Amino acid sequence: MPAHYRGRLAPSPTGFLHAGHAATFLTVALRASAAGGTLILRNDDLDGARCKPEFTHATLEDLRWLGIHWQEGPDTGGPHAPYSQSERLSSYRAAFEELRTSGWIYPCKCSRKEIASALSAPHPGDEEPVYAGTCRPKIPTVFEHSLPATNWRFRIPEHETLRFNDLLQGPQQCVAGRDFGDFLIWRKDGFPSYQLASCVDDSLMQVSEIVRGADLITSTFRQILLWRAMKAAEPAFYHCHLVTDANGKRLAKRDDALSLRSLRAAGWSPCDVASAITEGRLSSLSTPPRP
Repeated sequence: MPAHYRGRLAPSPTGFLHAGHAATFLTVALRASAAGGTLILRNDDLDGARCKPEFTHATLEDLRWLGIHWQEGPDTGGPHAPYSQSERLSSYRAAFEELRTSGWIYPCKCSRKEIASALSAPHPGDEEPVYAGTCRPKIPTVFEHSLPATNWRFRIPEHETLRFNDLLQGPQQCVAGRDFGDFLIWRKDGFPSYQLASCVDDSLMQVSEIVRGADLITSTFRQILLWRAMKAAEPAFYHCHLVTDANGKRLAKRDDALSLRSLRAAGWSPCDVASAITEGRLSSLSTPPRP
């Protein structure tokens, strides 16, 4: 683990950033600054059907407007370039081959719905269901990569209790095979899942602490298993409380009223938006600011 703090922002350009994203990104920026560390911006643009160049441009613009600055990224370069996932497929293929030749993964023909969602970070309500094990071999097996195009799953250690200490949420634990099952890491169309791509990048970019929403705690357990299989050190974790609207509903990119673009157009200043988010006063942003 690097002695120097390295944090990362990892937006996915599938829409405009909203106040929930801003809360997480402000947190990681503040933690990186307080540690005198490096902040990395990574463009998680693997989902070609939903990621748009205009959203990438808007993301960079909105983050700068909010007062967040990074030292490495797709617009600034850095020692671990490229910083857009769509340009890093060779790294993911290398990790795939390492897992395949070690017997950690196996081909799977199941569930189009699960496979379609594997490029994006999961959230409550769309987590992969616990896999029934239909295609899972009885013992770890090294499969040939020359098989016809297929999807691949990671073979979890069933019934193992996994633990990590979250720097905000405290001790966390779950049981592999009960709380989550064998998960997708590669799609037959030639793209890695969110889980594999995120793990590989965080390792190669030497990220020392991952700051993200509490809805991704289950993903953290999956990724701990991937880091273990790849013999890579795992970072520290800080899972932020989720930002919700006045009805207690988690914010989504379709909530245009609380997008940073809309707040900016309504006349709110970056300082006012940041203060409202960090102090839990989102309702105060629902009306235009006083002149």
